[in-house]
Amino acid sequence: MWKYFVQATNNMRIRNKLIFSYLFVVMIPVLIVGGIITAYFRQDALDNAIEQTANDVDKIKSQLSTMLSVPISISNKLYLDDNLKDLVNTNYTTILQMVQAYSKYNDFEELPRLYNEISNVRFYHYNRTMINNTQFINVTAKIEGEEWFQTAMNNPRIGWFFMEGSDIGTEKKLSLVRRIKFKDYRTPGVLVITLNQSMLNSILSKETFNTLIADDSGYIVAAKNPQNVGKTLKQLDLNIDMHQGQEQTISRRVNGVSSNIIVDKLTPQTSLNGLSVVSVFSTQGIVQDAKKVGWIGMALVIGVLILALTLIFVVSKLTTNRLLHLSRQLNKVARGNFDTISFLDGNDEIGQLSRQFNYMVRSINDLLNQVYESNEKNTKLEVAQKEIKLKMMASQINPHFLFNALESIRMKAHLNGEKEIANIVRLLGKLMRKNLEIGSVKKTLKEEMEIVRAYLEIQKFRYEDRLNYELIVEPETERVLLPPLIIQPLVENAIIHGLEGKEVDGMLRVRCSMKEDMLHVEVIDNGAGMSEERRQFVLATLDAEEGEGNRIGLRNIHQRIKLTYGDDFGLHITSIPGQGTKMEFMIPTGGEIHV
Repeated sequence: MWKYFVQATNNMRIRNKLIFSYLFVVMIPVLIVGGIITAYFRQDALDNAIEQTANDVDKIKSQLSTMLSVPISISNKLYLDDNLKDLVNTNYTTILQMVQAYSKYNDFEELPRLYNEISNVRFYHYNRTMINNTQFINVTAKIEGEEWFQTAMNNPRIGWFFMEGSDIGTEKKLSLVRRIKFKDYRTPGVLVITLNQSMLNSILSKETFNTLIADDSGYIVAAKNPQNVGKTLKQLDLNIDMHQGQEQTISRRVNGVSSNIIVDKLTPQTSLNGLSVVSVFSTQGIVQDAKKVGWIGMALVIGVLILALTLIFVVSKLTTNRLLHLSRQLNKVARGNFDTISFLDGNDEIGQLSRQFNYMVRSINDLLNQVYESNEKNTKLEVAQKEIKLKMMASQINPHFLFNALESIRMKAHLNGEKEIANIVRLLGKLMRKNLEIGSVKKTLKEEMEIVRAYLEIQKFRYEDRLNYELIVEPETERVLLPPLIIQPLVENAIIHGLEGKEVDGMLRVRCSMKEDMLHVEVIDNGAGMSEERRQFVLATLDAEEGEGNRIGLRNIHQRIKLTYGDDFGLHITSIPGQGTKMEFMIPTGGEIHV
């Protein structure tokens, strides 16, 4: 079967091969992938909408929880209010006495003015000597029959009810209901704190989708559309289990439209019941744009595929003839005829290939000679590399001999009681060893400052009281990585050119600090300084290819900083004649900190 297929394919013309290959390898897979991508975009848009809605619901829960915490806090305060206890449990013999008591207790009037989250506070009691007003109401048989009153009297926890503003029947609002039992008098009462409806609705006003807050009975207590407040979820065709305690995502038809519903319940602390945040959005509205883009994309792809199929018929004919001609020329070269020349016009790939073919034939003999010469050069290079390696291995003897000799001198000085000379020899050996160990790997600032300190101690031994130094290194800079041997040459330059001729009180300071995410290094001396003309000349030589010998170190540091961190960085020099010179640089740490 396979042999038959291969034979049939080989017998086909190139044009037909291109067409069939295009159909099975390009057109059909592209159409399949296009369909899959369209479905993916649709699902991705839906998933993004669900995720966004879930985030919005969480945000609403947080805002609602913050708002509900205000009446809870107020109820906790009133629960322990002795003034309220005395007011409700006093037997009033005259109306004047009762009016005076009302006038003294004004907390219920002040609380709505202090807290925007609430609109009304009232207390239901059994003291028959009190006359009803908007804040203190006697319990009647009708009130005792209300579900919210019975629930509060039978349970000490806070309840949340969508109830009338008073017993005479006003607009229903979400209210906190809590039983207050006065222990000293053994009389109960019910505290009702009504929430501000406008503030509740404002929590939902900026939501993208239709969002509402419902109680456990299914009553809508707040909504993005205020007209829905007071309705039930059933009236809005939202049949949801309000006793589900966790977040749930439901897919169903709402008013005949395929929709997704996100429900999440909030039960405040010490509460008997809670509230549910419900967000509804139409699936069709979410995926409509994704489907539209998908269909437009599919139409464009199909149009392009058909156009490409038409062009294949034309291009394949021209291509086949030219390839056959070039194939005949290649066969001649394969037989060893390097005088073959291809005559194909055109500037397309085949025309370029023809010209490259001619160039290849002309160059093949040169290439053979170049390969031969290259092999000879490689052989010589390998020999040279081996010789260099042997010399490098031999050169390692000299540093070890030098270190051993310095150590012998140090020990001899130490045994003879010359501790200062022994210490200087030790520092010199340490400095030379550090310099010989320097490579391309970055070192910590702490290691760099060890070299600087060793160098300064040696110079201190040389200049004695003529030279004083101070190293100021902030602790957070010690682990910063930087190119090796980049501070010591600045110190050496400052001593040689700045402090060399100073008779007394020579001072050199090295300060390392962090400025945001940049390492700032300053080398300051109080030496001879330089004129502005001289300073400009020195700065000009830092970027030069060659310079005087006494500026090689500065130029090396300046160019290494620029090569490592970019052209925005490098050495900066300020100087005042007779007062001293400051050399400084800043480099980004970029997270390069030794752990």
